[in-house]
Amino acid sequence: MILIIGLGNPEEKYKNTPHNIGFEVLDLFKERFDFPEFSLKQNALISKKDNVLLVKPQTYMNESGRAIQEIVNFYKVNPEEIWVVQDENDISLGKFKISKDISAKGHNGIKSIIEKIGTQKFIRFRIGINNNKKEDLINYVLKSFSKEDQEIISEVIFEVTSAIDEALQNGIEQTILKFNKIQ
Repeated sequence: MILIIGLGNPEEKYKNTPHNIGFEVLDLFKERFDFPEFSLKQNALISKKDNVLLVKPQTYMNESGRAIQEIVNFYKVNPEEIWVVQDENDISLGKFKISKDISAKGHNGIKSIIEKIGTQKFIRFRIGINNNKKEDLINYVLKSFSKEDQEIISEVIFEVTSAIDEALQNGIEQTILKFNKIQ
């Protein structure tokens, strides 16, 4: 089984913010690839199709690990079968990178997951949100994208859903080589 986890915050006021980009990717992926509606289980919204579980933790970003730990234990998933979609301030707006077995790099949602499941040996789809503005990061990740930035983000969200589908079809290693080369 593959767990595809989109990180975000559950309240409506966080929709279209940099910190909720993982939720947006999963919403589009669900639509593009005909997954059933999300239902609430183990502190997360979950949609399952075949051997793929889409997961949107409902524990807020900084506590994402609590929900993920429950799901990993329930489904007995190996770390290599965990794919996390997240925002990444160290990557330029509109770019993304697929990584595996790397540190949290200051991302509190990732720190929480690593702490709760006891490893960083999972796949990460890191979506760039850095727009080079000298704004406080906490304020930036929790406020809505500008219209211009939202257009850029919408394109990368579509690209990331394609990369996830490619990884499911052809394997993560092949997908890393293909998509990281063009970023």
